[in-house]
Amino acid sequence: MQDKIYYLSKELFEDDFYFKEVICKNTKNNYYWSDEWSEEFYIKLAQLGFISTTYDTKDGLVLLPELQLDYAVLDFKELHISKKVKKLLDSDKYIFTKNTQFHNVLESIDKLHKYNWLKGKYKDILMSLYASNEDRDDFEIMSFEVLCSSTKKLVAGEVGYKTGGIYTSLSGFSLRDKEYNNFGNLQMVLLAQYLEKNGYLFWNLGHPHMEYKKKLGAKVYSRDEFLKRFIHMSEK
Repeated sequence: MQDKIYYLSKELFEDDFYFKEVICKNTKNNYYWSDEWSEEFYIKLAQLGFISTTYDTKDGLVLLPELQLDYAVLDFKELHISKKVKKLLDSDKYIFTKNTQFHNVLESIDKLHKYNWLKGKYKDILMSLYASNEDRDDFEIMSFEVLCSSTKKLVAGEVGYKTGGIYTSLSGFSLRDKEYNNFGNLQMVLLAQYLEKNGYLFWNLGHPHMEYKKKLGAKVYSRDEFLKRFIHMSEK
């Protein structure tokens, strides 16, 4: 992590010049922090390309918005489906759903991740935004789930958000049981297919350093390349 993490307030974003010329061009900094927990601020960060997590300090939990130095982006024509996932796709072992298990997905993420940044006030924001999705046209919190068709057990899932025509992943999980091998990969392929079918422009998978994202077909974009594409397309 960088040596110094600067404070962000929603007032800073009222100055478009400050965002473009100070924040975006500062390639030594990618993490910022804030104690601003309003829904308005969270949405604004998302619309500008930040992906926010949290950090525990001695004074409590703070928001940790990151304007990444590079991003993993999946264009749907680049989607790669492994032989094992193709076999699962052709089976009747799963049910794929959207927004039917939102709270269960959050609980599963908390249970299965040793360190879960999606907690406290951050979790409260997501739940509140999810409950009021119908009140907004330009931003939507959502979950995607894969259930076992025979038991209806939640096997894999993730939460993320839509800004304009772009979907951004936040966090997800998949059960480690042997009987559910590759269901996590299945969930991602099903999600990519859903996004393409429903007219999304691309999928922002965040940090590009995880190998599974590259295996899925994601390409790495620098911050500058990503923001030029993201901000232009998210306004559509």
